[in-house]
Order: sequence, then C-alpha cells, then structure tokens
Amino acid sequence: MLQCIFLLSDSGEVMLEKQLTGHRVDRSICSWYWDHAISQGDQLAPVIASPTHYLFQIVREGITFLACTQVEMPPLMGIEFLCRVADVLSDYLGGLNEDVVKDNFVIVYDLLDEMIDNGFPLTTEPNILREMITPPNIVSKVLSVVTGNSSNVSDTLPGATASCVPWRTTDRKYTNNEVYVDLVEEMDAIINREGILVKCEIYGEVQVNSQLSGLPDLTLSFVNPNILDDVRFHPCVRFRPWESHQILSFVPPDGQFKLMSYRVKKLKAAPIYVKPQLTSDSGTCRLSVLVGVRNDPGKIIDSVTVKFQLPPCVLSADLTSNCGTVNILTNKSCTWSIGRIPKDKAPSMSGTLVLEAGLEHLHVLPTFQVAFRIMGIALSGLQIDKLDLKNLPNRPYKGFRALTRAGQFEVRS
Repeated sequence: MLQCIFLLSDSGEVMLEKQLTGHRVDRSICSWYWDHAISQGDQLAPVIASPTHYLFQIVREGITFLACTQVEMPPLMGIEFLCRVADVLSDYLGGLNEDVVKDNFVIVYDLLDEMIDNGFPLTTEPNILREMITPPNIVSKVLSVVTGNSSNVSDTLPGATASCVPWRTTDRKYTNNEVYVDLVEEMDAIINREGILVKCEIYGEVQVNSQLSGLPDLTLSFVNPNILDDVRFHPCVRFRPWESHQILSFVPPDGQFKLMSYRVKKLKAAPIYVKPQLTSDSGTCRLSVLVGVRNDPGKIIDSVTVKFQLPPCVLSADLTSNCGTVNILTNKSCTWSIGRIPKDKAPSMSGTLVLEAGLEHLHVLPTFQVAFRIMGIALSGLQIDKLDLKNLPNRPYKGFRALTRAGQFEVRS
C-alpha cells in the first residue's frame, strides 16, 4: 500500500505532493532522498530503504517520481504503478517536463485521484481515464475561464469500471471495423574506434490501434517468437496462451495502446556505418567522417543525422559536407543532417578544428550519436504470422506496418 507520491524536479524541488492515506508522510523525506541520490550517483537503486520508509523511484524526462510506504508490499507493484503514472501523464499532457506538470497540476491531481484509492492501484487504463477526466486543450481552458468551472471530471462513471474487462467498454460501435498493428523498434549500438560492433540490441514495441465494435477477441501470432527476450505485456494479454504456444490472445482496449514490448539481444550487424578519422598537429585537428550503408535492409534509410559535441579545448571549427547540412551551435554541439543516403555517393563531412593556445594535439575525442529511420522493416527479424478476430458483426480491415529507428547509437572515435 503506497502512502504518498512526490514529483521532484532536477533540482530536487517538490513540484507535486499527493497524500494517499490517513497517515501523512512528512516532506522531509524528499530531502533525505535527494541527499542519498547525490551520494549514490548512477548507482541509485529503484527501491531504497530510508530510516522511516521504503521509497520507490523512477526518473522520466528529468522528473523523479517518488512513492513512499511503511508497510510491506511487492516492490514491482510500486515501480510498475509509477511507470504507469508517468505514461498516463505523458499521454495526457502531450509530453513530460517540469513546465507542463506545473501548468496542468489540477489534471495531474485528478488523474492520481482516479488511478489510486487509499494507497491501492485502481484505474490505470488511459482509455477509461479519458472518459472520466477530459484531457486538457485550448477549448476546455477557455470554457473554464468563461464559466468559472475548472473541473475536468465527468459526472458519469464509465461502464467499464464495473466490468470484468476494465480496459474496455462493451457498447462501442463502429461503421467500419479496423485494427492496425505496428512493429516499432529502436536499435541501440556501440561501435568502438576500430569499427568493431561492441553492443547491438533492439528494443521493440507492438502497438495496436483498435477500432472494433462490441467485445472482440483477438489472437496474434509471430513467425519467430523464439528470438524475443524480456517481454512485457499489456494487462489485456492472457498469459497462459503465450506461455504455452507464444500466442498473444487478448480483448483489446479501444483506440491506440501498447500491446507488448520486447528486446532482441546480440545482433551481429548494424544497417549503416559511420567512420570518423581525427588527426591533429601544431594546434589544429583535421576531422573526416564517412557514412554509408553496411548491410542493405532492402528499404530506404532516411532521416540520417550525426551529432557530436566538440571538446572544450576547440576554439573554432570549419566543417563542410558533400551531402546534407552541417550546423555548429554556440555550445559547440554539431549536427550533420544527411536525410536520405544517396545510392551514387557516400556522404562525407570534413574540416579543421582550431585548438586553444598551448595545445598541440586533441586529447579528448568526441563520441558521435547517430540517428536514422527505416520504414517497412523490423531489423530484429520479427515477423507477424497472422491476426485472427472473433465476436465481430462483420469482417474487419487489418493492417500491418513496421518501423526501425536508431535509439542510443554511438560511434566512438
């Protein structure tokens, strides 16, 4: 049972405090947590035992979600609930940062009131919460100013709150029944200065957009589910069919939702290569970067960008490229926007860096952050076999798409 939730900014300021039970948690616990976080650095655990409470913490977009309890409870329940709160707030507010939370603190309080009851998770499904609490928009803000009514809470309780399927209402009706399944993957990779792939893995999500009437029953199967690791499911997924046959059986929520997430580890190849070369002498440094397709995925690679931070000892830089544009900001961050890799030539960027007086060589080498996008393919190799639908009045339309983009893709020089 959770007793209190705090939202902390980067500086440790308490932006929001929500007491969940009759026992009030003193705000001084936040100061203790912040001192502990500074002392631990990157080794901070998600569950912390303070002298008076157990603390659960996650960090999203610079905001720390901190929950406190004095009673024994499953640690994963506290962490999962905080993750769900962060996801719901991001979905409601169109993003998550300190200013957005402060501008919409009434909505945040209303959501927490509905998501947890006396310390126990209650309603955490975004589709049901949207029927109970109106998401903020310009029209609702203008009406609240004109009418003086600032409440976004609905007067009627959604029928799904009393249903055995709490993430879906049973009275949905659509003229055209449609369901779309997207495989969205992010590739994380580290390439060392010799060009050797040190790490390469994929984090993926199966995203579903369901517009189906009544109470449909869906079954989704994959051609090669054995490649998946660290799978995580939406509450609508029945675990037993997956455990026995690796089949996703579920009654979907209405609208868009994340059906499952997964990882595919120890991939052996990346779709593109980035080859930086730096040579320095007599106070100047010559930089050259080549980009190209290493393993052709059979689809167009676009939205390619290369970002890196110049070391503080660099006074000025003159960089040009034969493809795309190069921008150097005042904080010495450089962005090379390539876009689509052409087939007739390999994009290259070159130029000189002027070092500060007294330095002959560049001793701190930059790390290059690479971004790209490939539509129409999942680089993990995951393939959807079929999607079966039951309990529908007419034949629905089914659509499938795939997208791979770069996550934390680093090339060291």
